[in-house]
Amino acid sequence: MMTKNKVVIGLLGSKLDTGKDGLWRPTLALCLQDGLVFNRLDLLYQKAHYHRAVALIQDINKVAPQTEVKMHEIPLKHPWDFEENYSVLLDFASNYQFNLEKEEYYVHISTGTHVAQICLFMLTNARFIPGHLIQTSKNDKDPKDIKGIHYVIDLNLSRYEQIAVKFQLQQQQNVSSLKGGISTKNKAFNEMIDEIEIVAISSSEPILLTGSTGVGKSRLAGLIYKLKKEKKQLTGEFIEVNCATIQGDGAMSILFGHIKGAYTGANTSRKGLLKSAHGGLLFLDEIACLGHNEQAMLLRAIEEKKFRLMGSDKEETSDFQLIAGTNKDLLEMVRSGSFREDLLARIDCWNFKLPSLRERLNDLEPNINFELENITKRLDKKRALWTHNFRDLNKSVTRMATLADGRITENTVKREIERLCLGWYSNQPKTNCPLSQLLDIEQINSLDLFDQIQLEQVIKICYESKSISEAGRKLFCHTRTQRKVTNDSDRLIKYFNRYKINWKILFDHS
Repeated sequence: MMTKNKVVIGLLGSKLDTGKDGLWRPTLALCLQDGLVFNRLDLLYQKAHYHRAVALIQDINKVAPQTEVKMHEIPLKHPWDFEENYSVLLDFASNYQFNLEKEEYYVHISTGTHVAQICLFMLTNARFIPGHLIQTSKNDKDPKDIKGIHYVIDLNLSRYEQIAVKFQLQQQQNVSSLKGGISTKNKAFNEMIDEIEIVAISSSEPILLTGSTGVGKSRLAGLIYKLKKEKKQLTGEFIEVNCATIQGDGAMSILFGHIKGAYTGANTSRKGLLKSAHGGLLFLDEIACLGHNEQAMLLRAIEEKKFRLMGSDKEETSDFQLIAGTNKDLLEMVRSGSFREDLLARIDCWNFKLPSLRERLNDLEPNINFELENITKRLDKKRALWTHNFRDLNKSVTRMATLADGRITENTVKREIERLCLGWYSNQPKTNCPLSQLLDIEQINSLDLFDQIQLEQVIKICYESKSISEAGRKLFCHTRTQRKVTNDSDRLIKYFNRYKINWKILFDHS
């Protein structure tokens, strides 16, 4: 393999590089390092420092004749102006003839102003200058040592195992926080969350979350806020508004605020939720429900960060991150004229469609485990729940966990399945409640036809009643009048226990 020539690019140090003989000088010391011989030094200097640059080159030729020095005058007039520094150095890098096959490049960052050093770092990190950073410094142990010491910094972070591991862990933590700590398995969902994590950290543009009701739009918006707050990108509050619950003047007032007397009943002034969201995140759920007037004012608030309170000519300002949510087809609404096209264009910069639970069944188990852990903490006991979507899943796990004593057993799950079947069955006519919803085939076959018919009728009465007491009064309407102490509920519970039926599920259909 051919040995590459080593080339270093650096700025003339207008003070440090012009010291007296016998003193440490960073650029001169760079050419004296043991084990690191540079074939060429590309020295950048300002016109006013030409003679200093020439003097430095003469000294380098004396102590390091093997190093060729090329001078590059740069048109830098204001050394502490960041924009000028970056522009000048970028022009230099863009016009430089890099030869990566034959040369290896280093960028010296011990000279120049701090602004110039920052710009050199940025250009090297962005590969406008494809090289390593090198820094020289004095030898604190020997002040008379004019060589000093040097450090080479490789900006390829993948070469630093500890940094790479920490970076990967941090990214995993960010993604995990957006998933609420749930170890989801669905590939498409995980890829979407990975992208949302990048967007949440790198962009402040509006985000549009779409998907059917209950898929977790509100929850994800809250998690995005939490992540951005942890990254110090937001200082304000998380403001959530369900636009479906606000209409007319009330919507204007709630969102944008009003002054006293703005409309009938406005006895006091109100600042509005957009103002409350200043510095924070505003989540407008069901944004499709906003009226045209609210849409127009919202568009201006997003674009100009300005709006007017109802009844006032004075402009208010509010700078917030916007996340919108909807289960509607906004494009279709634009075509029908019920949603502003310019507003959709503004909030549709980042659009993510959240899948329903039925579209990611492989995530059912981790979601159930997550709900169980949350309920365990909340109730200080182990209990659980599920049904049609994430919101219903929460209810089902809650029921199972509540009924469980320590651990959720197969029997608990079986009873919950029976409950779910009854719930699904409730949408059908209530005149027929098959025993197969409560008993397995073996249990049913072991019953006489007389017992089956009787049990079905008892269950039907229970299902039509609001409580076991009401069902008992209906079923024992005559015999209860002949008793001194009526305990219809107890009689009915014992009846169901005979068939090992959990009577509670029969009344959980409200």
